[in-house]
Amino acid sequence: MRISVVVPVYNEEETVAQVLESLSKVPLDLEVVVIDDASTDRTWEILQELRTREAFATYRFVRHDYNQGKGAGLRTGFGLVSGDIVTVQDADMEYDPQDLPALVRKWQEAGDEKVAIYGRRDLSPQKFTTRWGNKFLTTITNLLYGCHIHDMETCYKMMPGALARALPMEGRRFEIEPEITACIVQAGYKILEVPISYSPRKAKKLSPFKDGWPALAMLLRRRFIKRFRFTAPARVEVRESQTTSVPK
Repeated sequence: MRISVVVPVYNEEETVAQVLESLSKVPLDLEVVVIDDASTDRTWEILQELRTREAFATYRFVRHDYNQGKGAGLRTGFGLVSGDIVTVQDADMEYDPQDLPALVRKWQEAGDEKVAIYGRRDLSPQKFTTRWGNKFLTTITNLLYGCHIHDMETCYKMMPGALARALPMEGRRFEIEPEITACIVQAGYKILEVPISYSPRKAKKLSPFKDGWPALAMLLRRRFIKRFRFTAPARVEVRESQTTSVPK
């Protein structure tokens, strides 16, 4: 079973190499697609150097011509993956790639059930406003969509490849997280959670005030205005892995 990992990157020169090194040591069959959202620091230079190393020979590196936001990065990445299941890896080292096998084991335990697997963080180390913003949005998600999750905003969202490639993602920034969750539930999938390690960094790109309202608006929009309907194929089609690097 091949697991596709989409790595959206923007100005992560300090951590992106460490994240990709960690991914290369995960004992799974990984397809890794890195999307640089027009970084203005040395991120793309670092990625260009990494692609020459044998450990990253099969990784795919793509760069946007201009900055568009995390949502746009995920849209690009999900459009390129070919794995049986798909997940996301942030490039800031808040999440440990060594937790990915635990998510896969939970997936395998579910058998043929229609499930998505979320990594559940301990949010206590977060700043007060961020922590309660996450809890508020998760509670609203549970109320609107009838699910029972504890961490809607988690980066680790593992889902079938066919579903990931069909998601009608419209969010450009961090409202992409509630949008993905809304679409997964509306597609008839149950969300299961696995505890994961989590090391929040001090300088957050996400703002509870700037990004909280768009996230809430997205939850309401997907619930009452634009619902997602998805019919899973009888058998997941696994396309040939794409390993060509595409610099722009």
